[in-house]
Amino acid sequence: MEVEERDPVSGRKTTGHEWNGIKELDTPVPKGVLIFLIVTHVFAVLWWFLMPSWPLGTTYTKGLLDVDQHKTVEEQLVGSAARRSSWMGPIERLSFEQIQADPELMSIVKSSGHQLFGDNCAACHGIDGKGRANYPDLTDNDWLWGGEVETIAETMRVGINSAHPESRFAQMPSFGADGMLDREEVRSASAYVYSLSHEDYSTPENVGRIEAGREVFKANCAVCHGENARGNRDLGAPNLTDPYWVYGGDLQTIVDSVHGGRQGHMPTWDERLTEGNIKILALYVHSLGADEK
Repeated sequence: MEVEERDPVSGRKTTGHEWNGIKELDTPVPKGVLIFLIVTHVFAVLWWFLMPSWPLGTTYTKGLLDVDQHKTVEEQLVGSAARRSSWMGPIERLSFEQIQADPELMSIVKSSGHQLFGDNCAACHGIDGKGRANYPDLTDNDWLWGGEVETIAETMRVGINSAHPESRFAQMPSFGADGMLDREEVRSASAYVYSLSHEDYSTPENVGRIEAGREVFKANCAVCHGENARGNRDLGAPNLTDPYWVYGGDLQTIVDSVHGGRQGHMPTWDERLTEGNIKILALYVHSLGADEK
């Protein structure tokens, strides 16, 4: 008769197995673990019968509950479209002024507009609309073509320097690279433009170059930017007297712009976005900070 051996420390029986002097205890599996395993197996078997699970060649078992994710998604899409139509209809039908006067509609515009902006515009203008190098800030009140909400919508629709037949076109000539101005004239014109937004630059040692640059500006730049250099929105020519710059307002960047020219680009959105979505985006962009009505 085999004599039971017990571990002197724990008092448990041993299995008789021994490795390098270490004896294995005959420890039973905890009841909690056994119950868990039984419950999970029972649940799995029930799940096989209740839900779609087993592949059958070109089809699968449908399950007793008749759960179909395709139907669920379709129902969700139909419900979402119905909810969307309840507010998209008024937005498409009402004027910009009427929508802006309706707090409930504007709340919807800002919510859905933020998502549309993130999906379509943030890559260039940033998720906050503040722009980045070579892309304009949409949260200030400095606009190339105008900040009225109707104008913003039109710019989105046709784009800037795009392939759209009604596109807005704007290009700053490369005065230096194309030989229209020599090196000194480029530097003088740049110094004058720089002085318009940097009063501290008009020092006695710079006044001569600034005055020379004023004459170069009148002869070559005023036709687009105006005699007062405040720009022309009909041409997309920016105001050069304020602190807002698309490509940079430091002196060297202005020299680069005068020498090599600039030509921005904004794609046309009339084929990618519906009129209603363009309307929402225009209202959303306008709400970011522009105060033009």
